[in-house]
Amino acid sequence: MSDEKIENLKGEDAVMLQAYAKTRKSLIERLDNWEDQKTWNEFYQTYWRLIYSVAIKAGLRPEEAFDCVQETILSIAKQSKKKLYDPEQGSFKTWLMNMTRWRVNDQFRKRKKDTAMTGGEWDDDRKTSMIDRVEDPNGDVLSRLWDAEWKTNVAEAALARVKAQVSPKQFQIFDFYVIRQWDATKVQENLNVSMAQVYLAKHRVGAVLKKELAKLEDEMK
Repeated sequence: MSDEKIENLKGEDAVMLQAYAKTRKSLIERLDNWEDQKTWNEFYQTYWRLIYSVAIKAGLRPEEAFDCVQETILSIAKQSKKKLYDPEQGSFKTWLMNMTRWRVNDQFRKRKKDTAMTGGEWDDDRKTSMIDRVEDPNGDVLSRLWDAEWKTNVAEAALARVKAQVSPKQFQIFDFYVIRQWDATKVQENLNVSMAQVYLAKHRVGAVLKKELAKLEDEMK
């Protein structure tokens, strides 16, 4: 999304997208001397919302969650550069979850340290124990959060890729007819298209979506 479009948004969406743009720009700048920035930009586009959503649901504030996104992806980039990730030791999904878990914990520790330095107290005792609950392999709160967000993120990432490959009109038809499940006649009347265009968009965009979902699942193994 362009800076101009972000500026035209209002409320919570605008704040979130402005923070997203700032975080992404900062990340890319910190990867300045590394190879293939395009790949890392695509990686960021694919996974930032997953990491952000899990961090928020784990108890972080929005600004902390964005820091978590940036630090998680930087850590992954560093490990990848050193070839520290071994697919035979576990799935990419689990590896990414663990990298996120550590950065979430870092943010809780930083918050606790900052609070202690100012002489303040936790405003909610449950926040004090969140670090333990996220780290505890038996409770494994973050693991459950991760599984809940994973499928949603895969679908959204695939749709974002599809949107870049098909015409805006075809994607709009597909969105209304397949995703929002409007009746075909309603789609036809509201978008001023023929019934043939509705079914054609369903077939063509659906085929691209299926391909992108399979590609993402393969990348995420």
